[in-house]
Amino acid sequence: MRLITTNLTAEQVKPRIKELVDALYKAVPAGVGCKGFVKISKEEFTNVMRDGAQWCVKNGYATQDDIEHIEDQGKIAQANPDKVSDKAVKRGFDQLGTLGSGNHYLEIQEVREGNIYDKTAAKAMGITGPGQIVIMVHCGSRGMGHQIGTDYLRLFLDVMPKYGIQILDQELACAPFKSKEGQDYYQAMACAANMAFANRQVIMHRIREVFSNVFQKTSEQMEIKLVYDVAHNIAKLETYMIDGKEKELLIHRKGSTRAFGPSHAEFLPEKYKKIGQPVILGGSMETGSYLLVGTDSADTTFASTAHGAGRTMSRAQAKREVRGDQLQHDMEKRGIYVHGVTMAGLAEEAGRAYKDIEVVVDSLEAAGITRRVAALKPIGNVKG
Repeated sequence: MRLITTNLTAEQVKPRIKELVDALYKAVPAGVGCKGFVKISKEEFTNVMRDGAQWCVKNGYATQDDIEHIEDQGKIAQANPDKVSDKAVKRGFDQLGTLGSGNHYLEIQEVREGNIYDKTAAKAMGITGPGQIVIMVHCGSRGMGHQIGTDYLRLFLDVMPKYGIQILDQELACAPFKSKEGQDYYQAMACAANMAFANRQVIMHRIREVFSNVFQKTSEQMEIKLVYDVAHNIAKLETYMIDGKEKELLIHRKGSTRAFGPSHAEFLPEKYKKIGQPVILGGSMETGSYLLVGTDSADTTFASTAHGAGRTMSRAQAKREVRGDQLQHDMEKRGIYVHGVTMAGLAEEAGRAYKDIEVVVDSLEAAGITRRVAALKPIGNVKG
């Protein structure tokens, strides 16, 4: 997830929302198997896997300020491209700057009137007031990450017997973390995470270009800045107090995201050290999203929180109950212009297919693991 602020207002953007969304749709390819505009060789892709978003700085797609606002500064050091299969590389090297499909999106949002809950945190994150335009991006490592998972799932199924591991579901295939197979997978997974950091950064570069073309201003004039970029399908080595002793743990976050409070200040950008880490919680393309902040109480959940509202119905059920073209029409009447790859894909992502985001955020606050900063409502969406 990535959240980007601007100094534009809804008053400036809404009259041109169709032009803006359609231009973003052309600049940021979406859908299964789509190719990006960044043309690099498989050999150069090795550097992307190793350096992540930091590769983007060297190649003109990022500023150093962008890098400072990415988890781990956009590069997981344990990445080892030698542990990634040729098939995974083939699926990833030409997909930089693409959204993909499913629930991935690029959304234009405005800060809701009366819904800035923590003015100090909001100010630190660049949220200036109601009506401000922000951009949220949700996408990952595309086919590459999926292929890495598939490759190692098969390997783990073969090696589990020698480690005495039995499972009830083949999708839970695993290996001990410190085994050769476990370490190989961790190093390959870090490559996928680095590709995802780079992918979202290239998308941000395209967003800056499109906004500049549409509004005839530079990205600096529009103050297009990164609030934060954080993973939500990843495993990380982190240190926690367990029974009074400091221990290094492997924290798996699958469909969850990091929520460091101020006590983890050493891992946060300077301006977030006192408020905690920004947490980007997506809702649905109909209902809106939230910007939250992590708390020190989140250590009870190993500094983890929800990454989104979560589904209430399967994609198949949503397609049975919703017509994509009708949904698109209804949303436009409510002031949300969505440009999707397919009508079936839109139907899958209907608001009714997701939990009530207000209930989700209430639950997270009640648990003490995150707190509200600002509510964001959609006005335009590029849907994978």
